[in-house]
Amino acid sequence: MKEQVLARAAALGFDLCRVTDARGPEHADAFRRWLAEGMHGGMAYLERTAERRLNPDLVLPGAQSILLLAISYHRSGSGGAEASEEGAEARGVVARYARHRDYHHVLGPPLSALREFVNELGGVGTRSLEYIDTGPILERDLAHRAGVGFIGKHTNLISRELGNWFFLGSILTTLQLEPDAAAVHRCGTCTRCLAACPTGAITEPFRLDARRCISYLTIEHRGSIPVELRPAIGDRIFGCDDCLAVCPWNRFAREGRLMREAYLPGFDRPSLVELLGMDEATFRVAFRGTPFERAKRRGLLRNVAVALGNTGDGRVLEALERAAGDPEPLVAEHARWAIERIQARGGKSGRSE
Repeated sequence: MKEQVLARAAALGFDLCRVTDARGPEHADAFRRWLAEGMHGGMAYLERTAERRLNPDLVLPGAQSILLLAISYHRSGSGGAEASEEGAEARGVVARYARHRDYHHVLGPPLSALREFVNELGGVGTRSLEYIDTGPILERDLAHRAGVGFIGKHTNLISRELGNWFFLGSILTTLQLEPDAAAVHRCGTCTRCLAACPTGAITEPFRLDARRCISYLTIEHRGSIPVELRPAIGDRIFGCDDCLAVCPWNRFAREGRLMREAYLPGFDRPSLVELLGMDEATFRVAFRGTPFERAKRRGLLRNVAVALGNTGDGRVLEALERAAGDPEPLVAEHARWAIERIQARGGKSGRSE
């Protein structure tokens, strides 16, 4: 049965498929401590669903096995976003995963197809649940136990076959399948990811304070970005790849079939001034079906204002002045901060800071 499942997963386009049993993750105590210390920031859903995340049987009673699917979003020949040259138009940096259509929409159908196949294979009474970063399970920990990859010092999963650039999908099922061996940790003495973090969010190996993480601040965080962290955000407007990009295991990254056609040209380095001028209707049309919907207009324009404050010059002040009068207080506040920051530099670009 397992061989049939693996073959079906490969046929559907998944880059890796591994299996583990339905025991809770080994890092339960560490997860509870992390929550107790408030390192999840405003992601209250993690605390609300903590016990379910630690006990798969509470998610699917009678669960026997969990399939972990890896889906690469690496693009062949793509490196990090190039820094803007002095005097060039101000542009923002977008995390690599967000340069595609929303992966929930792209990966949902093949994941559903695999779940249905598992149920058919198991026969009458077999029940399964599918998730693509949406369910109350700790898929990273389970994927480590299933052998998809090992947890790096940046707290993300690293695959020896895919590097850092992949999504995780999961299927909980009452069908019993032979589990795979856990991955072996292979970070060694490398600490590149810790050194690369612009805000010091990786407080020590294997420990992330989400409240300082640029990905959290620009996507999940709903309020004002702490003033002391704004300069370190630089020109990043949606997510941050710095700790992932420096990992030496990326030399094994390979392009995957499922996300290849979901790539969105032009999302690598969008114009900050153009983004700042978007009203609600324009935002909805431009970003429908993309990861940007999660941040909403107010969150994205907040981020854009910060990026302009960090890298812009006198040419962007007019756009920021308009944004300072935006009816959304969050946008207006960050636009005023950006104006003050540019004026403090004498209207010069901050790209060399």
